[in-house]
Amino acid sequence: MSTTARDSSKQNIFKSMKDITFEQTISHQCGVTMNDSVEARAIAEFMGQDPKVTVTYNPATIRVDGEGKLVFKMDEISEYLGREMTAEIFEVNTSTHYGRMVRVDDNTVILYGNMDDVFEYI
Repeated sequence: MSTTARDSSKQNIFKSMKDITFEQTISHQCGVTMNDSVEARAIAEFMGQDPKVTVTYNPATIRVDGEGKLVFKMDEISEYLGREMTAEIFEVNTSTHYGRMVRVDDNTVILYGNMDDVFEYI
């Protein structure tokens, strides 16, 4: 809420601690946040072709979110981008992630939303 909107509505944008409740639920979501760049846009556009993936464009960042797992295939992203995308370049572009990231091989990076799915790699 902008200061203008807050001033006109006279509402506080923050809740008191007594009004905050925490649910004991587990999310199986996972995702990455990337600084906006040519590579990040290609990753986001490519991954956004999957209807189960949500892509959010912010002024300086791009988020790619999914439920369960996200599979990033470097060869497929490379073809879409028009030049080589390596797992290293991918990791540099992902400024942060949530979920459990597994680099399966030089071509595949998987993000899991459920820790139990990662056990086969441990």
